Amino acid sequence: MTTFVLVHGAFSCAAHWGPVARGLALRGHRAVAVDLPGHGLDARVPVGDHATAPSGMVGRSTAGDVAAVLEVLRAAREHGPVVLVGHSRGGLTITACANAAPELVDHLVYVSAWCCAAGGPSAYQGIPEAASDLDHLLPRLVVTDPAALGAIRVAWIQDAPRLLTDLQGALLADGSRDQLLAMLRAMDDDETLAIDEDAVRVHPAAWGRVPHTYVRLTADRVMPVALQDRFVADADAAVPDNPFRVVDIPTSHLGVQVHPDPLVERLVGLLAG
Repeated sequence: MTTFVLVHGAFSCAAHWGPVARGLALRGHRAVAVDLPGHGLDARVPVGDHATAPSGMVGRSTAGDVAAVLEVLRAAREHGPVVLVGHSRGGLTITACANAAPELVDHLVYVSAWCCAAGGPSAYQGIPEAASDLDHLLPRLVVTDPAALGAIRVAWIQDAPRLLTDLQGALLADGSRDQLLAMLRAMDDDETLAIDEDAVRVHPAAWGRVPHTYVRLTADRVMPVALQDRFVADADAAVPDNPFRVVDIPTSHLGVQVHPDPLVERLVGLLAG
């Protein structure tokens, strides 16, 4: 039986995959959502002064994320094929896993996710396609100097109605305010600064052996469609004999998890060929 292994993005956790995992299970498929190190129940909640309390993400790295996911992949692979799914920044993690152990993955799925082939993530920052609603939101969310803290710390819920409205438009324009607040309350405060630029970049000899699908979220204002298309084009240029299969879902960045059925249908559709 196929197992879908679901990897979350920045500041997120396995809980956000709950509706998708439930949808897959109710259709008769195995699904497991992974909490990356320092996230979910493994997160250290800042205690005391929110701006200065030590961060549990200090010292966390790409290597730790990859090790955690590979452990799950090895266990799942004993029971049949594995589809590895990454959302948003989770794309970096699934790329690194496929680079490290392509034999453990039967299909990669990027859901409006980072897939860096023409360089590491820094090569894509600042390019015109990357301009998004997040650019003006992050400075309003970050509560302290990341360099001093050793991690990125944000305050998702503030007494700032305008900020909440802007977050709604950027992250979940096709959801309700209650759904947004529920998602934000489940977000972690901290995220690691450390990314291994080479590990998360497509290695054609390994990553290129694994079939891969890109799920474009066409109403995404955090990961613009132009950037999603750039990821696909660069990967196809790097691995021309194994191009992306591309499918579209007309939803927002977080809408794919609040309204899971379209993604579940596409994931199940992969098994039919």
